[in-house]
Amino acid sequence: MTAFHHIPVLAADVLEHLTFPAGRKVRMIDGTLGGGGHSALLLEKYPDLELLGIDRDEMALENAGKKLGFAKGRFQLFHGEYARMREFAEKIGWDEVDGILLDIGVSSPQIDLPERGFSWRHEGPLDMRMDQSSEVTAGRVLNFTSEEELCRIFREYGELRSAAKLARAVVEKRQNGFFGTTADLVKLCDETLGKSAPGKLPIPTLVFQALRIAVNRELEQLEEGLASSLELLKSGGRIVVISFHSLEDRIVKEFFRRESTGCICPPGLPVCCCGHKALLELPLRSKAVTASKEELKNNPRAACAKLRVAEKL
Repeated sequence: MTAFHHIPVLAADVLEHLTFPAGRKVRMIDGTLGGGGHSALLLEKYPDLELLGIDRDEMALENAGKKLGFAKGRFQLFHGEYARMREFAEKIGWDEVDGILLDIGVSSPQIDLPERGFSWRHEGPLDMRMDQSSEVTAGRVLNFTSEEELCRIFREYGELRSAAKLARAVVEKRQNGFFGTTADLVKLCDETLGKSAPGKLPIPTLVFQALRIAVNRELEQLEEGLASSLELLKSGGRIVVISFHSLEDRIVKEFFRRESTGCICPPGLPVCCCGHKALLELPLRSKAVTASKEELKNNPRAACAKLRVAEKL
């Protein structure tokens, strides 16, 4: 089995903001278990903590199970999307939890393994599936999706200004043969859009991000997962979310803002018509926690990480 070595980002901040009372049984969900780094620290710190761990990557689950072996009997793992956390919780008889952790995005092992196809810097198949049992790969999206839909994916998920130009080039290129490898796509990006301006993200980074989000339904899952979290959290329970790009962070920030607000009627109405009630409070107000200089020295991939916290009223 390939080692799934992953350094958990903002680990000290997770321990600071996801706290539990001592001396009684508490339950938490790690919806993006990965290598189990955050969960291992929490299980070590809280001897009475019980954990439900979820991940779409079976390789990650297998490795995490070994890492968490010291807490035998205190954790249960499920293969699937964290948007299904309520379903998994019901399977083990949980109707509410004291805490939820979501560390969104792709992990270091997924990026570093060429055969997973997540990185444009390594030649490999156009895969990008977090769940290897899924039928939808990046190659399938590139080779069979309409030009209009490709344009939407590149524009919305990659925030690419030349989305239409690239989508048109993909459709023209595949008429002479399917895209098979990451190198095929990188070559087309270079030929069609050229190199990025100094100080800007490389264009292939944005294109690969867009495809990965589409393949794994990442933004839809985040919205569904946040809604499920709100239902499962008990009063006083906290949710901690770590995101890695502006699209994810925007969804988290807006969800926390909306659910920590009473009336959300349009401004100017004389009386409230929505009946919306605040269900969350924000311990850090609207601020996001980012990596310290010391952490960035040890783990440069933490540079884009943003942590947000909300507490159930």
